[in-house]
Amino acid sequence: MQVSGKVFVVTGAGNGIGREVTLALLERGARVAAVDLRAESLEQTAALARAGERLTLHTVDITDREGVEALPEAVLTAHGVVDGLLNVAGIIQEFVPFLELSYEGMAKVLDVNLWGTLHTCKAFLPHLLARPEASLVNVSSMGGFAPVPGQTIYGASKAAVKLFTEGLYAELRETPVEVTIVFPGAIGTDITTNSGVQVPGGGSREEAEAGHQTLPAPDAARIIVERAVEQGRYRVTVGRDATMLDRISRLAPQRATDMIAKRMADLLG
Repeated sequence: MQVSGKVFVVTGAGNGIGREVTLALLERGARVAAVDLRAESLEQTAALARAGERLTLHTVDITDREGVEALPEAVLTAHGVVDGLLNVAGIIQEFVPFLELSYEGMAKVLDVNLWGTLHTCKAFLPHLLARPEASLVNVSSMGGFAPVPGQTIYGASKAAVKLFTEGLYAELRETPVEVTIVFPGAIGTDITTNSGVQVPGGGSREEAEAGHQTLPAPDAARIIVERAVEQGRYRVTVGRDATMLDRISRLAPQRATDMIAKRMADLLG
């Protein structure tokens, strides 16, 4: 898809990968409807973008179905059409075993990562189908194909996003909508803080998972825009760690699980 002149909705646009995806799309001449729970975070994105009327800000909680159902009208009023949807918003869980995780904690992760994605896809898909070409990109995680200690429900939510997106691809193969699932590895973002959790021993989840080696968020965004939106690939891994783990988990799933469990056992304290 040619990005310039097209209209994209990006969730999680107030920080991290979502913000960088928004900036990357705007740099390529697109118009963006930036969606986030925090108005102040969206204002910070706008200050960085300096894109004028090509960027509109929409403070919406994607776990609120009614709020999301009202979003397409606001986007259409501002931009006229919708050519792409990128679901980037996501949170992680507390770093505790499943038995120690509260139902409230589980619900929070599932509501944002899974239900938030379902809400936006349900709301915007009719508008994407009306376009001559369109892009639908859902962000999963390398935790969606290999479990991380203390992140079992997070991984389950991202695995669900993976299979949901693959199902959408199967259903939409003969339509103008290109569907892509994205698997980021350890990316330099503030997801730990934004999720309201702490990594045992301090630091960030990304540092703990990758031995202090993370891919900068702008680089991750560039890969997502180029390979998912512009090239319309079926699946995109972001970072060497995600690419390696993707291969190992498909060839030797138990080996991949054991490797990650041993390497990251300290995440449980």
